[in-house]
Amino acid sequence: MTERLDLPDAEWRGVSRKYAVVEVGGLLIVGIIMAIATSIPAFVSGIIWFAAIPASLGIIFLINILLTPRRVRAIGYMLREDDLVFRRGLMFRRVVAVPYGRMQLVDINRGPLDRAVGLSELKFVTAAASTGVVIPGLPEQDAEELRDTLVALAESRRAGL
Repeated sequence: MTERLDLPDAEWRGVSRKYAVVEVGGLLIVGIIMAIATSIPAFVSGIIWFAAIPASLGIIFLINILLTPRRVRAIGYMLREDDLVFRRGLMFRRVVAVPYGRMQLVDINRGPLDRAVGLSELKFVTAAASTGVVIPGLPEQDAEELRDTLVALAESRRAGL
């Protein structure tokens, strides 16, 4: 099945491996907050089996953290002649092709964890909401160069319509 989603003779560009640090950091922050919040009923009520809730969440977050490096390696993009193709996902693979002429906005975002490791995310907005693509984990310089390239390609494609 994945053979149909992989493009032949395609050279995918991956995101920075540092993005795994950002993802793990975010999971740890959310996991700690959730563990504290779900531990409160066990402490307040004294009912010991309420402790199963934060323990279960801890297992789920641990599995997510262990899968993060593989999920990061699965993210990729490719610039083709007429469009940008983006892929992500392990179990549920998503492959999106965005024609250059349909791009309306190319935006760079940098969250606090991204800035700490020197990464950015590139967001493309098109007329169709379902084709919105976000490429996370790009080094800042690469994100700016890709944005400039895509804006130039989008302008030239729209001019030719």
